[in-house]
Amino acid sequence: MKYNKNKLAMIILISVMAVSACTQSYSQSPIATPTLIPPGLFVSPFPSVENPMALVGEFMKGTATAAALTSAAGGGTTGTPGTPQAIATTPVVTGTPSTPTNAKVVATTPVVVTTGPSLTPLPAGARPTTYTLQKDEFPYCIARRFNVDPEGLLQLNGLTSPEVYYQGLQLKIPQSGSWPDPSTRALRNHPETYTVTGNADTSVYGVACKYGNVDPAAIAQNNGISISAALTIGQQLKIP
Repeated sequence: MKYNKNKLAMIILISVMAVSACTQSYSQSPIATPTLIPPGLFVSPFPSVENPMALVGEFMKGTATAAALTSAAGGGTTGTPGTPQAIATTPVVTGTPSTPTNAKVVATTPVVVTTGPSLTPLPAGARPTTYTLQKDEFPYCIARRFNVDPEGLLQLNGLTSPEVYYQGLQLKIPQSGSWPDPSTRALRNHPETYTVTGNADTSVYGVACKYGNVDPAAIAQNNGISISAALTIGQQLKIP
């Protein structure tokens, strides 16, 4: 009986201690024991800064710039690779060109080269000092026209009769002497109407040579045409 009492007392004591343990609070928080992590296991890719969001912003700006450069190099716009983009360049003017103070205005006068007789017929008996052969002309024709001794004309120009004469040849005209026989100076009677045949007469100069003593300027004036007009076969001209 005595043993049971002791046993009961022990049970009660243990129960009281258990209840006390459940309601007892710590007077202070327990000290946390830090867990050591080996160095180098988790390393942040970003350097430590006071404002992490500023670092993120800078990173985003750098990414956008790199994307723009890549797109420009590929010929496209940002966000649209491969799209051609025209880049306009404007020349840079760094100053205003100065105007020389000693600049001079040079007036130029057109040079008129006369290769044949003028449209106005020469006065009767007048002789030019030089004459340039035109199409369909030859020295004997010119000697007849200006009433010049043909042999004197050839000698003055160092020519011989059998030579071939060409358009543009400049002749010196003798200022003395005349055609040997005045009755043979004209090859045809005129005035009359002449019909172009195509035989060395497709120019006003050639037609004048058919008559010997007729000025080509007078023929052109009499027919209201240019002295350099090209004539056609069958065309009729009034010879003064």
